[in-house]
Amino acid sequence: MNWSGVMPAITTCFDEDYSVDHRFITEHCRVLLDNGCTGIVPLGSLGEGATLSYQEKVDILRNCVDAVHGSAPVVAAISSLTTQEAVALAKEAADIGCDALMVLPPYVYQGDWREMKAHVSAVFRATPLACMLYNNPIAYGTDFRPEHIQELAAQHQNFEAVKESSADARRVAAIRAVLGDRIDVFVGVDDAIVEGISVGAKGWVAGLANALPRESVELFDCAIRGRRDSAFDLYRWFLPLLRMDTVPQFVQLIKLVQAEVGLGNTRVRAPRLELAGRELEQARETIRVALRNRPQIVKNHAVQSSR
Repeated sequence: MNWSGVMPAITTCFDEDYSVDHRFITEHCRVLLDNGCTGIVPLGSLGEGATLSYQEKVDILRNCVDAVHGSAPVVAAISSLTTQEAVALAKEAADIGCDALMVLPPYVYQGDWREMKAHVSAVFRATPLACMLYNNPIAYGTDFRPEHIQELAAQHQNFEAVKESSADARRVAAIRAVLGDRIDVFVGVDDAIVEGISVGAKGWVAGLANALPRESVELFDCAIRGRRDSAFDLYRWFLPLLRMDTVPQFVQLIKLVQAEVGLGNTRVRAPRLELAGRELEQARETIRVALRNRPQIVKNHAVQSSR
């Protein structure tokens, strides 16, 4: 498993009856890879995994594996209310042909370190697939600190990467200070990518890449190659959109950007509701201002979702 580059945490597109739009997901995966993304991460927070049934998750994973045809890794996000179901989904992902797992803490329950270690360890042990740990204390209330990551790395050889979403770029340096190159660190917060790369992050599990993959890849490449002026110019343009990844309505906002560029629709599953009123108009204005000043680096791809 090559843990590097821009791997979008893909959204889950829904039809008018709120069933999963598999046709769109197939084309979306291909567009992302055609624009330079290095992998696909389905079923995460941005993929509304908490609203998907077990069978829907399995079907989405199978669709993604078929869509990429081995041209890039599919990293299955593994999350559940129970350890038993998380282990079952991990095994299913391996059987389907996923290349790696992104392991989340359990939904809802905010356990202590002993419990969280037992949960993620059970998923790590479930398959021989390479695993990424998803640390997002803001969303899940569980914080995997550098010393926890060190302990897990000593016990699980297939634990290879961390998606660091604490929104504290210092964590990237702290993990590397403890573990060196043993664990690859990915930034999981869109508006911290340049800062994260500057202290050693190797990849980006990206949100806005769902709508703007070429710009996301270009920003990552400029930062990783030390092209500071180019990175800053692109970052300055991109930041109003990247910040949409950091608020509670991040799913609705990123899907809105997708709709504005012709790469999806705005449907979300309850309890989420689509943006409305002043909040919607302000978001649209931010998006449209950005798109009027869009850098000329993107290929002309457009995927039509069912409307």
